Amino acid sequence: MEIKAVVAFIRRDRLEEVERKLREIGVERINVYKVKGYGEYHDFFARDWMVEEVRVDIFTRVDEVDKVVGAIIDGAHTGLPGDGVVAVIPVEKFYLIRTRAEATPDEFWPRAVRRRRQGAA
Repeated sequence: MEIKAVVAFIRRDRLEEVERKLREIGVERINVYKVKGYGEYHDFFARDWMVEEVRVDIFTRVDEVDKVVGAIIDGAHTGLPGDGVVAVIPVEKFYLIRTRAEATPDEFWPRAVRRRRQGAA
């Protein structure tokens, strides 16, 4: 499969910058979730030490992974504990519910295909 899943947990206050960086490199689709958790940084004043964070999920082509990860890291970095993490996860199968069939990268990212064709012309 030519698709990877990029999952990032970042500080809430860095989301706008991460979104801006992702738009700059042409990311077309992302999902964002409000989550709670703790790791390197704990909120010792919270009853359960939990910190509110943001989870960002992006499906991307294998050849775009490094750019996507770089954009997330650039946008989320503060240099302080609790900046977050990024994971790249293999995707074994990928389906479009609308078509009820396994999808190719070109079906999921049609604008990227058009941009590549226009650039080649």
